[in-house]
Amino acid sequence: MTIGIPKALIYWKQPLFWESFFSGLGFEILLSPATNKEIVDIGVRVADPENCFSTKVFFGHLLWLDGKCDWIFVPRLKTNEEKLEYCPKFFGLPDLAKLLAKTPILTETFDERKEKFGRTLEKLGKKLNKNKKEIKNALEAALRERKNEGQDFFKKIQSKKPKIILISHPYNLYDDYVNLKMKEKLEKLGIDPVFIDEVPNPIRQLADQNENWPKFHWEFGKEIMEKTSEFLKYDVAGVIEISSFQCGCDTVLKEFVEKVVKANRVPFLYLLIDEQTGEAGLQTRLEAFIDTLH
Repeated sequence: MTIGIPKALIYWKQPLFWESFFSGLGFEILLSPATNKEIVDIGVRVADPENCFSTKVFFGHLLWLDGKCDWIFVPRLKTNEEKLEYCPKFFGLPDLAKLLAKTPILTETFDERKEKFGRTLEKLGKKLNKNKKEIKNALEAALRERKNEGQDFFKKIQSKKPKIILISHPYNLYDDYVNLKMKEKLEKLGIDPVFIDEVPNPIRQLADQNENWPKFHWEFGKEIMEKTSEFLKYDVAGVIEISSFQCGCDTVLKEFVEKVVKANRVPFLYLLIDEQTGEAGLQTRLEAFIDTLH
């Protein structure tokens, strides 16, 4: 039996985890390919105009897998271990996937306000006729695949080149087609880009700080504000925030990120990306921004 996994949106929250978990249970895995124009065009055609760009990309990956596997895995992510909510668009993805794809959708609701992550995985495994021992072994193997947060940060931050922090969701930062090879462009301009998720979590938590921003109920909002506070302690030449067009969460969060960054006299650039964004225009904006750093 083959389980298909769309390599977009939710996938990038825990890259390598899900394919490792299902492989550990004995299933064949089919990942959709890296995002390309064909996939984006498919997603744009089926999406509502009000969907954010990231969701359109996800739909393209979903439909690329349709008919090529026995199941397509689309989890419903609601809250994490800190009881903070994921983006609302994650809540309805399995339902939308069932409407769009003919292939059966494999799903389970991950809501840690109600039960632990491991318990939900047990329920998911039982749907695939696996016992507790098999699920536990697959989980332990998958956890070893998770990235070590902050492992490269201190090496990068000591570089003599100017450093720019890239702030965005991982499904924007790690998808080179979506962000128009942002990392590569900055490196060619003599910049060391540092992704926000490479910044280690601060020792002091947001709740213990007296800062001028609200207590976010989104896991992404809390994480970004904490890590922004952390990286501003170091020598950072600039900050670029990348947002998908029509992303409601980012629209709110951007105001707080920009306020904190500019209060520390660090140059800030906000970029909106969608299916119409062109490389030439992006290159011009990046070059102009880099010129302001000197």
